[in-house]
Amino acid sequence: MATSLRRFFSVSTHGVFLKKRPGSSSHHVSQMVKHVLCVEMVTFVCILCNGLLETSSGGNVDNGFLRWRNGGGMYHSSAAIDSSALVEFGAVVHEKAILGPEVRIGSNTVVGPSVEIGSSTKIGNCSIGDLCVIHNGVCIGQDGFGFYVDEHGNMVKKPQTLNVKIGNRVEIGANTCIDRGSWRDTVIGDDTKIDNLVQIGHNVIIGKCCLFCGQVGIAGSAEIGDYVTLGGRVAVRDHVSIVSKVRLAANSCVTKNITEPGDFGGFPAEPITYSVRQSQKT
Repeated sequence: MATSLRRFFSVSTHGVFLKKRPGSSSHHVSQMVKHVLCVEMVTFVCILCNGLLETSSGGNVDNGFLRWRNGGGMYHSSAAIDSSALVEFGAVVHEKAILGPEVRIGSNTVVGPSVEIGSSTKIGNCSIGDLCVIHNGVCIGQDGFGFYVDEHGNMVKKPQTLNVKIGNRVEIGANTCIDRGSWRDTVIGDDTKIDNLVQIGHNVIIGKCCLFCGQVGIAGSAEIGDYVTLGGRVAVRDHVSIVSKVRLAANSCVTKNITEPGDFGGFPAEPITYSVRQSQKT
C-alpha cells in the first residue's frame, strides 16, 4: 500500500489540486483520497475533473484509454501499437486496433475498433470505422491537388482543410493515397475494397461495397455510387458521377456522367453491349 500511495501526487477537482506535500504520511494521503473520491486507493497518480485518469507513467486513462508516450494521442489499453508508431495529440485509437511499425497517426484522426494498420502508413484528418484493414504505405488525409492562377499569373494553392471519412469494414491496399477534402469531406462507404496503388482525389464520394482494382485514379469531386467495380487502371474525370451497379473494364476512362447501371469500357467509356462483345471476338 505504501508503494501505491507514493504514486499518488495530485487530485484535480474543478481546477483545484490537492497535492501530497513532502513529509505527509501515507495514511493521511489515503484518507484524503477516500474522502474526496469515495473510492478505494488506486495506483493512478492523477484523477482529473473531466474523468481522465493519469497513470504513474504519465498516460491518461478514461474508460480504458491511455495517452501514448510518442505524440500524446489517446489509445485504448487493448490496442496493440508498435513502439515506433506515432499517435499525435488530438488523435484517438480505439479498442483492439493494431498499428504496425513506423505508423503515423496525425491529430484530428479517429481509428475505430479492431482496425489493422500496416507499417509506414500515414493517416491524418480522418475518421476510420470499425474492422477496417489498411495495408503498408497508405497515405490518408494529405492535401488534395488544388491550385489556381491569380491575377498576377502566379500559381496559388487552394486551401485543403476538410477531412476523410472511411466507413466500416473497408480495406485499402498498399501505397494507396486518399486526399482530404477542400469543400466537402472525402468519403469511402462501408465494405468498399480498394487495391494497391489507387489514387482518390479530394472531395470524392464513394458508396458502399465498391471494388477498385490496382492503379485506379479518381479525380477530385467525383461521385461513385454503391456496388461499382472499376477494373485495373480505370481513370475517372473530376466532377463526374457514376450511378450504382456499374462495372468498368480495365483501362477505361470516364469522361462524363454514367447514369444507367451496366457494363462500360473504352476511352471514353461507353456501354458494352452484346454486339460489341461479339465484334471483338471476330
